[in-house]
Amino acid sequence: MKENKTMKMISRRDFIKASAVVGAAGVLTACGGSASSTAASSVAASSTAAASSEAAASGSANVGVCIYQFADNFMTLYRTDLEEYLKDMGYAVTIVDGKNDQNTQTEQINTFLQQGVDVLIINPVQTTSAQTIVDTISPSDTPIVFINREPDKAVLDSYAGKCCYVGADARQSGTYQGELILETETQGDINGDGKITYIMCKGDPENIDAQYRTEYSIKALTDAGKEVECLYEYLDNWDQTTAQQDVANALAQYGEKIEVVFCNNDAMALGALQSIEQAGRTVGTDIYLVGVDALKEAVQNVVDGKMTGTVLNDDVGQATAAAEATKLFVEGSDVEEYYWVDYVKVTTENAAQYL
Repeated sequence: MKENKTMKMISRRDFIKASAVVGAAGVLTACGGSASSTAASSVAASSTAAASSEAAASGSANVGVCIYQFADNFMTLYRTDLEEYLKDMGYAVTIVDGKNDQNTQTEQINTFLQQGVDVLIINPVQTTSAQTIVDTISPSDTPIVFINREPDKAVLDSYAGKCCYVGADARQSGTYQGELILETETQGDINGDGKITYIMCKGDPENIDAQYRTEYSIKALTDAGKEVECLYEYLDNWDQTTAQQDVANALAQYGEKIEVVFCNNDAMALGALQSIEQAGRTVGTDIYLVGVDALKEAVQNVVDGKMTGTVLNDDVGQATAAAEATKLFVEGSDVEEYYWVDYVKVTTENAAQYL
């Protein structure tokens, strides 16, 4: 996937090998003093460049991290891992909550620029705002590591050498969801009528992960020659409670016509499961249910047979790759434009190892 892009895969093992262990003596005070909000761009750029050079020489750095929303289950795991790895490198780390509001995140980015951070790690609230984010940051010459939500390639190209993306290809996660259904005893066609009928619980419509997971989960079925029918697509915005309500309504409206419930993430799958059980349906017997993220509760449900499967969105692999990219920027080394971390199918056969 993404054959037209420069790609480099980083596994957790490769990261550990590539990253020098930061000893206690290497934990130094972060560089980069505060800049006045009225300072000219040229002065800010000069100050940041000097701070980055000092950071590279000393091995320390001041890193600002912008997360789109702390309430997100997966990003909670991700930011916890990321903070640990960056601090292990001896960096000073400040992580802020964008509260799913782009204006709030933009203000946070401006604050970090005024403070003279050496690197910014950004999980954008809206990928459509990524170019504006780059345009805001680039006069300061501060490197950017975009994470989790992929900007357009043109955005990265506009700040070449100072900007990269670390993430997983959401098309792969969608494909794996479809494959999980194809690997069931009935290949998704529980009633044997030659057609797989499903509902879809979707995440943020602006999020490319939600778009790709929705598209490619079904593409995996049709590519395998299966006829499909979408009963309804629900916009649940990654939210467990919203998905629970929508799936309850769907089960009441469509009943046994629903053979598969696809969820763009595990939080929504957990909500769906609550409604499935309340409706007296049994996953694996008269309905299938798949999610993405491999949250601990979801993985336990796979072990227990309460979910058909999920797809590991590797927070550890992505966080380590983001930390490594940050380290390369701090050291002034060459940085690839893309760093990809593979998804992993989680089934009853392998789920226990992900608990």
